[in-house]
Amino acid sequence: MQEGNILIINDNEKISDTIKIVLAHRGYEIFSAISGKLGLDYFQNKKSDLVFLSMDIKDIDPRYLIREFKKIDVDVIVIVLVASGEIQKIQEAFNEGAFDYLTMPLKPDEVYFSTKRAMSHRRFLINNRRALKGMEERNISLQKQNIMLAKRIEESTKNLTNLYEDLRSTYMRTIKALAQAIDARDHYTHSHSENVAMYAEAIAREMKLDSQTIQDIVDACQLHDLGKIGVHDYILTKPGRLTPEEFEEVKTHALKGAQILEPLTFLENVTKIVKQHHERYDGTGYPEGLKGEQINIGARIMAVADSYDSMVSARPYRMNPLSKEEAIAEIKRNSGSQFDPKVVEAFLRIVDKF
Repeated sequence: MQEGNILIINDNEKISDTIKIVLAHRGYEIFSAISGKLGLDYFQNKKSDLVFLSMDIKDIDPRYLIREFKKIDVDVIVIVLVASGEIQKIQEAFNEGAFDYLTMPLKPDEVYFSTKRAMSHRRFLINNRRALKGMEERNISLQKQNIMLAKRIEESTKNLTNLYEDLRSTYMRTIKALAQAIDARDHYTHSHSENVAMYAEAIAREMKLDSQTIQDIVDACQLHDLGKIGVHDYILTKPGRLTPEEFEEVKTHALKGAQILEPLTFLENVTKIVKQHHERYDGTGYPEGLKGEQINIGARIMAVADSYDSMVSARPYRMNPLSKEEAIAEIKRNSGSQFDPKVVEAFLRIVDKF
């Protein structure tokens, strides 16, 4: 059974042979190139699932190679080979989208398990991309159905209320399904939106908000990362600190999410919450730098719920989540700066229920 195609770009035959010996008889088709040019030529003619790339290759900048591989196949997995202690080269590789690194001298167990993990991640990326494509196709189909429903509304007013509710429900199902597919692109954030909605609803009920406001908050939480459809996968799943440019791209997701929702006028309050959920109580947030009660109450509640779930969950940039006690302490510490003190007080009264 063919497990996949592996390309090794390295000018040290001993290192290449080590990788081949470890992966021999495991169903991989393996090709090795002693230069970056040969490796790139091979990849352009026959895309590989996984590339082992030496960061010491001489004829072409390995960072350029990673970028070119990603242009040809956005889901290609790159594992870089570096000498022990070359932190700068590792960081540069991750900045370009590398998945993992191995240090010399190579250890057979590390080669095997890194390969297995990489192939599993590639299958995950490909399956989710297919799911997103299927979602887009279904979305187009639903849009056509919505147009038909709209024509029926124009033709008859007898069932206007029921037809409007059907239309609204269809839009909500479509948008929520798309948001869930975006969450699923990264297994670290799978179910994140549902968790945020659960925490935010509990806080809102503790603050005795009216039922419609609570529903708007729940809907907004489920849709708050919708704008990440416009953020590159390698940034969302990147281990380690983002570059300033990458962080600026991530910061656009709140505004992009609001722009997607703006045509749906019945979601006006939901759209406002999505747009403002990264505003900070002290006015240092984004995208508009709103301050205090200028920020929608739903967005202030979501800010606490979103931060809490992020802190107690694993992320590519922080594999070990904070404990519940540590996360609560961090919420307290940022009360009055990042978070609305009244929302924090309500959160502290109900957090033990989770």
